[in-house]
Amino acid sequence: MPSRLASAQSAYLRSAAHQPVDWHPWGAEPFDRARREHKPVLLDVGAVWCHWCHVMDRESYEDAGVAEALNRDWICVKVDRDERPDVDARYQRAVQALTGQGGWPLTAFLTAEGELFYGGTYFPPRDGHGRPGLLAVVSELARIYRDQHDKVTAQAGQIREHLAGAPPETVPGAVSDRLLADACDAMAREFDVRYGGFGTQPKFPHPGACELLLGRWVDTGEGWLRDIVDRTLVAMARGGIYDQIGGGFHRYAVDARWIVPHFEKMAYDNAELLRVYVHAAAAASLAPPVGGEERQRRQERQIYHGVVEGTTDWIMTTLARPEGGYGASQDADVGLDDDGDYFTWTPDEVRAVVTDDEFTALARHYDIDAAGEMHHNPAKNVLWVKQALPEIAAATGWTPERVTALLASGAHKLRAARAARPKPYVDTTVYTGWSAMLAAALLEAAAFLDRPDVERHALDTLERLLADAAGPRGGVRHVLGGDAGAPLVLEDQVQLAAAALDAFEVTGDPIWLDRARALAEYTWQRFAGEDGTLFDRPRDTGGQVVPGPPLTPVRDAPAPSGNGVAGLVAARLAEHTGAFAWRERLEQLLDAVGGGVAGLSLYAATLLRAVDWRLHPATHVVVVGEGNDPRARALLAAARQGYRPRKVITRLAPGGDTASLPGPLRAMLGGQTPAPLAYVCAGTACAAPTNDPAALAATMTTFGRSAP
Repeated sequence: MPSRLASAQSAYLRSAAHQPVDWHPWGAEPFDRARREHKPVLLDVGAVWCHWCHVMDRESYEDAGVAEALNRDWICVKVDRDERPDVDARYQRAVQALTGQGGWPLTAFLTAEGELFYGGTYFPPRDGHGRPGLLAVVSELARIYRDQHDKVTAQAGQIREHLAGAPPETVPGAVSDRLLADACDAMAREFDVRYGGFGTQPKFPHPGACELLLGRWVDTGEGWLRDIVDRTLVAMARGGIYDQIGGGFHRYAVDARWIVPHFEKMAYDNAELLRVYVHAAAAASLAPPVGGEERQRRQERQIYHGVVEGTTDWIMTTLARPEGGYGASQDADVGLDDDGDYFTWTPDEVRAVVTDDEFTALARHYDIDAAGEMHHNPAKNVLWVKQALPEIAAATGWTPERVTALLASGAHKLRAARAARPKPYVDTTVYTGWSAMLAAALLEAAAFLDRPDVERHALDTLERLLADAAGPRGGVRHVLGGDAGAPLVLEDQVQLAAAALDAFEVTGDPIWLDRARALAEYTWQRFAGEDGTLFDRPRDTGGQVVPGPPLTPVRDAPAPSGNGVAGLVAARLAEHTGAFAWRERLEQLLDAVGGGVAGLSLYAATLLRAVDWRLHPATHVVVVGEGNDPRARALLAAARQGYRPRKVITRLAPGGDTASLPGPLRAMLGGQTPAPLAYVCAGTACAAPTNDPAALAATMTTFGRSAP
């Protein structure tokens, strides 16, 4: 029979079309068939970038004996977790409740009604290395399902009851500055003083936590907050988790030192990391130099600038689609038998493409040695920054200028040599929320790097998403060109609304504010529960859906939580429109989660940032001037490039409507809007206007802010 997966939009599903297993995509059909034939359902959830998903595909699902047993006794369903995050979230939760662990591949054994009665992650085809084999598992479970169905029903019922009785993450409670302080203290306890980052190993980036701590430092002046951020971002920038040759961040590091990564690169990780490195670079000028700090801040800014430049280039050359939109991921591997071989180097591979002097500089800088870091090939080196330029100059006797030139020319040759290797697969699927995240981050990077081409592509992307992802009844679909009947996803609505607000601040065109407001209104109409929090999919989703209660995403796991982003959107809409309804929605949402959010700490950083917006005044920067006036454009550039937490930028044409501006500024203007001028307001006070971009930058740095 021709495979049902051959024409799937998902690259992960298409990659399994040749397998002998009779796969179904997710939908009502396989469950209807399971009920008719009185068979259980095997659910495989994975992703095209997932190495162990492909290993299990090759070892288990391409095994003739396993396929025969599955096709005889089971109805088999394959799901792409990127394409159906709602399916993945529910079964991850169930499998974790049963086994204590989740991840991908997720292997779930279901009743014909879709309820889990057994599950796990990776299963080899046959017993070995302490793991049960898939053939033995499916054979025994099929027998129990057929001969002792009451046991299956009881097990599924116990899992369902356990999930229903689990402590809720949405615990009502008041929010306060004490809550924010406690959450930051909890993050500090997780901070790795030696290597930066949070926790031990494996070590994941937490860009949302860094954003929160950086803003908190600006507000309080407590140096330890900034120290955590800078030590973490510098460590990641110097580590192997950052692609030193090609730019962009890998998904996470398996070690505490950030050296050896899992090599896949995800759109959502790079969007959030790009944004926080832009902010950290801008914030490097906020602290007055004390002692040797001036040199340290200058070095940090150079490091951050390099990361922003490299990550932007990787996104634009690897993920960006010519017509707008960004791909979802880049694989870790070219084939199943390598482990990041595209990204790693043996000393001989480096020597083959560079001069002797270049090799000496590169080997010292990137720790290229005969003893590499990769277990499958000990000669393979992950490139990470072991020695900085002054250390190399001191060790070799070369001038710093010569070291810089050798590193630049050597890296250029490595980049060209790597480009000639077989490349890891890039999933070009455009997911609405992830592309919106990247577009928003690139708008900030474009201002930082003075890259109008990047800005234009980001704006074109947002136009395409709004046009081509439009849902049949409003809102936006999860996948560009995807199934119009698939459930809508909260993340897409709120991330696109947030990006539209960014586009409004960049362009000054009110159509972007209207689009953001319309998306947010739709989101609250379709996704909001009685307590004011938002479900991960609309309340009235029909058709075959996963059993269980609605889910209210509050954790950053790992992309920012839908409710956290929704809170930020509501806060920003309140500032931009002056409409109290958005402030009410923000307060209702946060009151519904305030009792538990501090305890989630790192994993609720986006919600905590929304709490910050609720408790503390925004900084409004208003630039008055015609859009084609170069003096107004220079003021706008300064406003965009400067860092302040809770920053709101308004572009106003002379004589424009001032109704939504802060009250103190309206009083200062007195109905007049002379141009070109820029105003900075914080809380209930406004600074004197200026037409000097440098003065505006200085005012943004100091006005209404406690000295650190």
